[in-house]
Amino acid sequence: MGFELFIGGRYLRARQKQAFINLITILSIAGVTVGVMALIVVIAVMSGFEADLKARILGGQSHILLLRHGGAFTDYPRVLKEVEKVDGVEAATPFIYTQGMLRSKSGAAGAVVRGIDPATAGRVIKTLNDVSLPYQSESNDRQSSSPEAPGIVLGRELAKHLGVIEGNIVYLISPSAMITPIGHVPAMKQFKVTGFFKSGMYEFDSSFAYINLNDAQEILRMGEAVTGIEVRVRDIYKAKEVAGKIIDKLQYPYWARDWMQMNQNLFRALKIERRVMFIILTLIILVAAFNIASTLIMMVMGKTRDIAILKAMGATHKSIRKVFVFNGMVIGLIGTMLGLCLGLILCVALKHYDIYELTGDIYYFTTTLPVKLEALNVISIVSAALVICFLATLYPANQAAKLNPVEALRYG
Repeated sequence: MGFELFIGGRYLRARQKQAFINLITILSIAGVTVGVMALIVVIAVMSGFEADLKARILGGQSHILLLRHGGAFTDYPRVLKEVEKVDGVEAATPFIYTQGMLRSKSGAAGAVVRGIDPATAGRVIKTLNDVSLPYQSESNDRQSSSPEAPGIVLGRELAKHLGVIEGNIVYLISPSAMITPIGHVPAMKQFKVTGFFKSGMYEFDSSFAYINLNDAQEILRMGEAVTGIEVRVRDIYKAKEVAGKIIDKLQYPYWARDWMQMNQNLFRALKIERRVMFIILTLIILVAAFNIASTLIMMVMGKTRDIAILKAMGATHKSIRKVFVFNGMVIGLIGTMLGLCLGLILCVALKHYDIYELTGDIYYFTTTLPVKLEALNVISIVSAALVICFLATLYPANQAAKLNPVEALRYG
């Protein structure tokens, strides 16, 4: 052990003449501890929120939407085959998008209605894996004497608003007008609730309903046309690249949007919020660093005579500087390690115990606090804390190194 470390250790272990210095030291350690702990917990919760939100959004929607300038198109079987041949595409399915009003015996609610192909939709949108959407003609074939209504799948929250269970009848009122002797009347069709889906996203579960593609074409009077094609890719982070390949292959008038473009404002806001929180909470560590600087300044003032004797014995400026940098870094390291341990413990507790439950109609989803610990974030926080503590030791250590041994011994 170098004599700088030996003397620094003695200074830390020795009982100070002034209890105030010990108090400032304890407060410095506590400040660093609280700052590091708060940073780890907040960043872990925000990272978990972002990851969970991303997973839920991608569970309820496709990775790429392929649309056509000018609206719906009829040659979708050909386009579908072309899209499935593109490298990186896992699956594709046609869809129809509209808005309507759903009415049941218990109430009514506005809904986003999507017509889907039950045979292929589950491969693109995982929440629709096991949906049952019999087409009206298929239902009638099974029981021609008593025609059965076509199927509709509702989000869990939407079903609660309507007060329906599986097997109940709901009426879909579409804005597409039907010409009658009394004028334009909104189209209305009866559907039987055949199932529910739960994406975990409150916004989706409270507003989305799925019907068979053929029923959607019929009620909207679209003939054989569809709104567009939904695509699932193998690597979600290459969705933009795959979308570009699709457009290069199909050319104008087709265009595509990937999931990052559709949700870019949301994820950008989350990233900015996380960075701002990192900066704000780092101020806690910065305040603790001022306490470390104060502790070292008072220690230098109390050890003036010792510093003079060490210099008279041949200690260099660098050696004296090392003594006090070591003292400050030990205080910072203890606080950082305590904060790291407490932060990890609190993150594990939040992850495994339902300490706080989020409300679905306020937040994006109904769940407990999501927590995601990333090694890079933890390393960044610990490194930032140690760097701040190191910078706080430089001024007191330099002042100690500048002491004139003759003046210190004369007036010390």
